[in-house]
Amino acid sequence: MPRWNSLRGPVTSQLNLMQELVATQESTIRLIAFAGLFGLFALTEILRPRRKLRVSKANRWFTNLAIVVLDSLLVRLLFPSAAVGLALWGQSEGIGLFNSIEVPIWLAIMASIIVLDFAVWLSHVLSHKIPLFWRFHRMHHSDRDFDVTTAIRFHPIEIIVSMGWKVAWVLLLGAPAVAVILFEILLNGTAMFNHSNTKLPLWLDRILRLVVVTPDMHRVHHSVKMHETDSNYGFNLPWWDRLFGTYIEQPADGHDNMQIGLSEWQDERPTRLGWSLSVPFLNQPEPAQNKPSGK
Repeated sequence: MPRWNSLRGPVTSQLNLMQELVATQESTIRLIAFAGLFGLFALTEILRPRRKLRVSKANRWFTNLAIVVLDSLLVRLLFPSAAVGLALWGQSEGIGLFNSIEVPIWLAIMASIIVLDFAVWLSHVLSHKIPLFWRFHRMHHSDRDFDVTTAIRFHPIEIIVSMGWKVAWVLLLGAPAVAVILFEILLNGTAMFNHSNTKLPLWLDRILRLVVVTPDMHRVHHSVKMHETDSNYGFNLPWWDRLFGTYIEQPADGHDNMQIGLSEWQDERPTRLGWSLSVPFLNQPEPAQNKPSGK
């Protein structure tokens, strides 16, 4: 059992109740959070669009939403207890760092969220650097527009691999179940925020990007220019890109004129569901600017 459970009194009782709620209502909590935040950012990008969309929104949204439904079904099939359930299992078995050492629960939660965020940043970098992973990740980058649905456009195989990576970190950390679900909600919410086609005041963007990845910051990563694609990997915390030298403040062509997507697929194909799912298996040569630097 985690050492922080050795505490006595109302704090421990409330924590245990929260853990039980997380275990039994995890799917409902995540669905409500996802639907609410998706609706919020879909509305903000309608009210204050940053860029004019260039392809059919109806076709793109159908494809991108169909992909997230498929991803969700596969994750539930292959990981029925999800990361939260495995966190609870690790807690009961005393597996992982925070289940083996004595730390305050608030510290275990905060540290778990920060380390998990780094783990997601690192996996994103690897998806660009390792050719096999890039073949699957390029489905995300093939989207020619950049809006809230781009945040959920990931190939099912990439999602399964990412889930396995995340679960491994959860077990190694011994992350509390509360931290895991908070992280999942935070990651999904910030990903939809920073992929949204929402126009923020420039002064607000400058302040926010000190603590969270903003749409203008992450949009650079979706440029067709290789050196810009190879930057701004963060989904939530912006610190890792600054720390490891992968931060670019603005796109060379400006946000209004920059080209988004992959240069060899600047047509209607990325809006089609069947084509999008087949992207990893296409043998079409990639221009040098779109290949990961490790290739």
